[in-house]
Amino acid sequence: MKVKEVLSTVIQRFKDDSIPQAIALSTFPVPNIPAVKWSLLNRTIMFISGTMDARGLKQWNSVKRKVKKGSKAIHILAPWIKKDADQNGNDEEILKGFLAVPVFKVEDTEGTPLDYEKIILPDLPLIEKAGEWGISVKAIPGNYRILGYYSPATAEIAIASKDEVVFFHELAHAAHQRVSKALKAGQDWKQEIVAELSAAVLCHMIGKTSEYRGHSYKYIEDYAQKADLTAVQGCLRVMSDVEAVLNLILDGNKMLSDGDCIVHSSSLQTE
Repeated sequence: MKVKEVLSTVIQRFKDDSIPQAIALSTFPVPNIPAVKWSLLNRTIMFISGTMDARGLKQWNSVKRKVKKGSKAIHILAPWIKKDADQNGNDEEILKGFLAVPVFKVEDTEGTPLDYEKIILPDLPLIEKAGEWGISVKAIPGNYRILGYYSPATAEIAIASKDEVVFFHELAHAAHQRVSKALKAGQDWKQEIVAELSAAVLCHMIGKTSEYRGHSYKYIEDYAQKADLTAVQGCLRVMSDVEAVLNLILDGNKMLSDGDCIVHSSSLQTE
């Protein structure tokens, strides 16, 4: 019965269009956690359950953490393998089906801090804007393929880089969701160009243009090609959205670069 419930949950998430985002996140999980060795299906189940780390009771106990009283398990699927004799009398392994295995979310545990919880979040310009929108910002270990993500479902931004452009990119996604009311699941070319162009503009405002210009251009160019556009054409197509995103993020805050001195007004601090 549990196996059917797990599969029903996945099917329902296909209907509400949240599966593509979950798969995108679960494709590149945080390193050095048990879920790295799980199947893509099980990692997807973990993400749609609202967590980036889930483990069995013994696994949590092995890192000196306990599951909080009253916490409910989520279930992943493990293959049920049985050895049967073939026609020649030799043992062979046969997949008989799947078993539902209970695991618990890291949010439902307490105890010794995990390695990735010890990572210090850098001092980022405009981070208070995320707070105003009820979005938490956390640092995660890098895994060489993903530098950050914004999850509307969990209202969080996770970054694996100290570079401002990564945070600005995810903050722009959050702003774009607010001005457009909804984002498409997955890596939509228009949304990615809006986020990266907005991030590039914000980097220019804090005097970091030269550090990120080449990367941002290549990023925009790659996504523009998905729509059979040049980088310039892609930027022109999204200009009105970028304007709306920047207006929402800045919201009366003016960031002026004066040599090496960055002046922030309103709630921003002078550096």
